[in-house]
Amino acid sequence: MSNSTIAPTSPLSAKKENVTPINPKIAEMAESRQELLSRIQNLKQDLQNWRMKMDTQVTVYRDELSELKKSLNTEVEQLRSEFQELRTTLQQQQEDVATSLRNLGDNSGETKVPINVENSKEMGQDLPKETDE
Repeated sequence: MSNSTIAPTSPLSAKKENVTPINPKIAEMAESRQELLSRIQNLKQDLQNWRMKMDTQVTVYRDELSELKKSLNTEVEQLRSEFQELRTTLQQQQEDVATSLRNLGDNSGETKVPINVENSKEMGQDLPKETDE
């Protein structure tokens, strides 16, 4: 009957032993959870700040691009106007040269050679040159 001399452990004392180490783990997990939540909040705030900075930069770049576009459009219009003036001046000079050549032909008694100024303008050709023949 040696079995009766050994006192069986009660189920309540076994439960207490198991519960006692769990409390520090719960506290540790709660602290870890709180740290994680804090880090998540900080990351959310960082992301929001980053987005605001990006939005600001995008707005600034759009404004700069808009100004550049306006400036380029102004320059293009100015160049078009200048080219039109040059074209008009060149046409006038071509007509003056053609008239001078006709007058020279009339004065020298040569046969008139009709010069088509429009065709030479369109084809980008020079007007016929005078020869010493």
